[in-house]
Amino acid sequence: MEAAFYWFGVLLAILGGCAHYSGLILEKSVINKMPIEVKLMKNLIKKPQWLLAIFIRFGVGSILFIFAQVLIGPAITPGLMASGLIILAVGSIKILNERLKLVEFVAIIVMIIAVVSIGLSNLSIAIAEENLLDPAFLIRMITTSSIFGIICTLFQVIQNKYSNIASILLALISGLMLSLNNFWITPFIWSLMNLLSGNFNLGIILLFLVSIGILIIANIFGVIKMAQGFRLGRASYLAPIQNVPVQLAPSILYFIVFLMEPPNLVSIILFILGVTLIILSSFFLGRRQAEIEIIS
Repeated sequence: MEAAFYWFGVLLAILGGCAHYSGLILEKSVINKMPIEVKLMKNLIKKPQWLLAIFIRFGVGSILFIFAQVLIGPAITPGLMASGLIILAVGSIKILNERLKLVEFVAIIVMIIAVVSIGLSNLSIAIAEENLLDPAFLIRMITTSSIFGIICTLFQVIQNKYSNIASILLALISGLMLSLNNFWITPFIWSLMNLLSGNFNLGIILLFLVSIGILIIANIFGVIKMAQGFRLGRASYLAPIQNVPVQLAPSILYFIVFLMEPPNLVSIILFILGVTLIILSSFFLGRRQAEIEIIS
């Protein structure tokens, strides 16, 4: 991959994260100003600021995310998009009426270092050049996804029996669902690109439909399980816990599902360093993320 395309993809992923969290801040800012007694949704849809927030978060953010996936693939995009937590931390000052603490300033610096490390890792996947209908690839994809599903099922059973760790397991289930979303967004984009180019192969159509179904299910369960977790535990530490599988899963996608070979050993070190720092910093920035998320 040409360096210019790679770094443009990196930029799009960072901007996608910033757009997502900027939209979230604006959305929650509007909600925060609404009187408690009014019907929320009926009044929100009349607010231009709220509509703009939704457009920025799910429109602009999603478009940038998709184009980043096309250019650099799914391995490093989630990590780069985590840079939006910096925007969230700074923007939350006005909503939560709290100044940033010293540890949060440090977390922001750590996050910047993490994003730079992941960007320099160069662990990109040119999905346009991959054949996602290859039977061996599909077996690896389905097997890995099934393992994720089994783990989620086990966590669900365990959390029903042990209430003291239920919130943590629900957050992990949510994170695994979001990881599945990151897994299957790639076949969705790949099949969509082929369909738009006029390739109506039956296998491509089936992959497109299956991807849509899994994306819908994964997103719905991801949101539901996180909401259930918030009801049972402290939101301030559940949000970072949710982020752990989201940041770890791309390495499985890169090395096991796509069977990619990293450019060199330094790339692996930079990627591991970046993911580790993102997880660490998110535990300090997660409180603000959680407190904004639960505004409703």
